[in-house]
Amino acid sequence: MLTPTSSRPTPERLLDAAETLMRTTGLANATTKAIAREAGCSEAALYKYFANKEELFVRVLMERRPNAAALMAALTTNPGEQSVEDRLADIARHASLFYADAMPMAASLFADPALLVRHREGVREIGAGPHVVLDALTDHLVRERDRGRLRPDADPGAAAALLLGACFQRAFFLHFSGADVVRPVEEFAPGLARTVWAALRRGEPAPR
Repeated sequence: MLTPTSSRPTPERLLDAAETLMRTTGLANATTKAIAREAGCSEAALYKYFANKEELFVRVLMERRPNAAALMAALTTNPGEQSVEDRLADIARHASLFYADAMPMAASLFADPALLVRHREGVREIGAGPHVVLDALTDHLVRERDRGRLRPDADPGAAAALLLGACFQRAFFLHFSGADVVRPVEEFAPGLARTVWAALRRGEPAPR
């Protein structure tokens, strides 16, 4: 357990504790009481810094997992002269690793319908949720279409859903069936990007 005399500020100690418990006991068992105890502070102190357990989960996921920052940077920064296909490959690579990392932490939610409802409501309360990544990729592709780098009739929302859905499916297969049934991410990501880009690039309109 982390001690109250730790030199790390209380919010950082709480995030440390939340990350430890969410990865070792699962999100369902990482209660605010248990997180506060692990951090060496009171539950009241936890609520001084965080609105709810869901905020802790989102902060751990987005700030402590190695691919989250890289994914959001790929989604939100100006690509400059980087090709659309190359940027999509970067996004697919980071999204695949991000989902693979996040899935075990969130899996316990789906074993308890009541807990899932509470988590959904808590995440909505802080304006977060899994849609954030989808919205960011959709916005990125809209900007690329506005720059004239995609077909005028391209559907950014559908393309974003296809790419991220494939990344999520890879993470599911990885955890359910094992690494031997999925392509290595360095092979999977560019292949996925190439396929999505083939449907988006300028040229003849897609058949209807």
